[in-house]
Amino acid sequence: MQDQEPNAPYDPMPHGPAEVGVGPWEGPLPEGEQYDAQLLAEGDRRNVVDRYRYWSMEAIVADLDTRRHDFHVAIENWQHDFNIGTIVRSANAFLAAEVHIVGNRRWNRRGAMVTDRYQHVRHHATAADLAAYLHAAGVALLGIDNLPGSLHLETMTVPRRVCFLFGQEGPGLSEGAREVCDGTFSIAQFGSTRSINASAAAAIAMHTWVREYADLGGEAGDSRGVWRG
Repeated sequence: MQDQEPNAPYDPMPHGPAEVGVGPWEGPLPEGEQYDAQLLAEGDRRNVVDRYRYWSMEAIVADLDTRRHDFHVAIENWQHDFNIGTIVRSANAFLAAEVHIVGNRRWNRRGAMVTDRYQHVRHHATAADLAAYLHAAGVALLGIDNLPGSLHLETMTVPRRVCFLFGQEGPGLSEGAREVCDGTFSIAQFGSTRSINASAAAAIAMHTWVREYADLGGEAGDSRGVWRG
């Protein structure tokens, strides 16, 4: 651990050993409240970046909170869609400010791969409740749907303080969600399919924000790790 290369704020090329994580700490124990005694003794096999090896979950969340990005992600939850968990995982990877679940309080966490533990997840009963919460905080609400008047994501500049709202796989945004959005955008497609996967669309939207606003230099964080599909 002492011979690590300087931290990078992002991972330009995911790579690493086949085995996830590290074994018990070797040598004198490190000092600092962020370290978890059990992880130091038994090893850390969690799917976290090297920066957070041996850190407690609470310490990781606290550190992430010091540098979260200004975008939010919201997902309508009417059908317990598996994509919700995958979207939460991407939101964690891109360091969203918050994730919002609209509709049913219980959601399918399988695709999140426990990343929801490191993410602030907030529930709203209706899309109108979500819009009221965001607008009070000065955050614009943009939905993804290829409706008449939707802007092209490829040519628009997304607001810095924004929440991307996604509907369920198949039906897309509900009527109530469309009514409260400040605008909608679509993602260009060139093949025969009518739509792309909801979690893929969410990742594209989040990465668009990252390309526009994220700091890709300095030592804000280290997200080096092994890609697990």
